[in-house]
Amino acid sequence: MKRIAVILAALAVWACAEEYDSPWPDSLKLLSVNAVYPAGYAHAVHEGAVIRVEDIASGAAYAAHTDRRGLAEIRIPSGIYRITCSDRTGRDLFNGTADKVVVTERRIVDLPLSHSTTGTLVIKELYTGGCSKAPEEGTYQSDQYVIIHNNDTETEYLDSLCFGTLSPYNSTAVNNWVEYDPVTGETVFPDFAPVVTVVWQLPGSGKSFPLGPGEDAVIALRGAVDHTAQYPLSVNLNRPDVFVCYNPTYFPNTLYHPAPGDKVSPERYAKVVIKTGQANANTVSLASPTFVLFRSEGLPIEDYVLQPDVVQTTPGNSADRVVKVPYSWIVDGVEVFDGRSSGNKKRLSPAADAGFVALSDIFKGHTVRRKVDEAASAENGFEVLMDTNNSSNDFYESEIQSLHP
Repeated sequence: MKRIAVILAALAVWACAEEYDSPWPDSLKLLSVNAVYPAGYAHAVHEGAVIRVEDIASGAAYAAHTDRRGLAEIRIPSGIYRITCSDRTGRDLFNGTADKVVVTERRIVDLPLSHSTTGTLVIKELYTGGCSKAPEEGTYQSDQYVIIHNNDTETEYLDSLCFGTLSPYNSTAVNNWVEYDPVTGETVFPDFAPVVTVVWQLPGSGKSFPLGPGEDAVIALRGAVDHTAQYPLSVNLNRPDVFVCYNPTYFPNTLYHPAPGDKVSPERYAKVVIKTGQANANTVSLASPTFVLFRSEGLPIEDYVLQPDVVQTTPGNSADRVVKVPYSWIVDGVEVFDGRSSGNKKRLSPAADAGFVALSDIFKGHTVRRKVDEAASAENGFEVLMDTNNSSNDFYESEIQSLHP
């Protein structure tokens, strides 16, 4: 095993070098990746877009940069790969993903890129994996939360912001929403994000909940209580700035949804827009959730979910219903892969997140957090976070929750 690891590490170094000399030249295959920019953005093609290639089975990673034509070439061993591309011009972001790309000989892959723009509200941290009950025996998972950050120079309002997680719950599950073209290597996503179980919406009449530049807002996805009172490795979510997913009518399981603490205002209870699942608690994957923030456009979200064909049964799973959220509505999203498995599959389109961040284990208090853009923070005078719409670039795994005392 050590010998294999050394060989893979060596290949990774050679693959990232300018010259692809190898002691086994016949064992490496030439992969050419052509970044295809959307119609109307030919002017954005420039030298230096990052192409990342990951061996799905081994995890070995390679990187290259495109030339002025948008083409990158890299020599890699035969295998099945995940290819991503990220590029940025001003506030314009371009991302693409191809999954399960088989390389057994020289291969040319056209990688279509999706266009998006840098966000104002972004996901700063997503904590879902739980922690140990130490010094007691056992594990704990009633303390999940997400932190939203204002990355803009203007005040943003959280009123009516919606959020939820995607189907399938886990990155290792069968994903019947996505198709793979074995010939082109293209990953074909639906034109909507399948939000599963429940759509939540923050309260407010329009300007009730301002969030200034560089400020954060916390949403307790389960119990808004001081979890550290019983479990020291957890977090305190009984705080006046927290919003909470609390609705005992739809989610009566008090183990996961106890009555919020005395510092939490009822005015900050999130609303259940629609519940499509049968669970008695808010269901968010421990090891590999895909989480999105979104706002409805054109009509209120309450009216949208009543439209024909908006609520749909998952193909191959009649018990799993989702709400079809247009990608144009998504404010921000993050995809988490299960770091314990090589069988992860993308769920979010590159229009929302071209990459992923891996969570290595659960019940360790680990969390995924967005990196700080140090240069932009210094320039603006407040904390600005990385935002390329690619979680592989923007996020990292932290060994402790930011809200841990």
